[in-house]
Amino acid sequence: MSQEPVRERRTATARELADRFGVSPRTVLRMVAEERAMYEARSRQRRNEIVELHRQGLKGYEIARELNVSAGLVSTRLKEARTAGMDLTRYTAAGQGDVQPRADTRQVRR
Repeated sequence: MSQEPVRERRTATARELADRFGVSPRTVLRMVAEERAMYEARSRQRRNEIVELHRQGLKGYEIARELNVSAGLVSTRLKEARTAGMDLTRYTAAGQGDVQPRADTRQVRR
């Protein structure tokens, strides 16, 4: 029984590598693709980090900057977490008691 080699994530695009080695981009993808299980584990870890930072009170763009991902990805992952029923309640600072719902601050035009 042979063991699969450990594959590191590539730093160049498939097109760049294909041009460099004279093969098709599909060949590059097939040869150096990240294992699905590794990708899913990394994705789960990133989603958990996004949820944790959200619970700590960071805004979407702050989470994106912290994790070096797009704000759209943060928004998508938080929406998926809500849909999956995850608790996204933000933590309270020590001594502040229970979290109170924010008052509606929108102004009504008359």
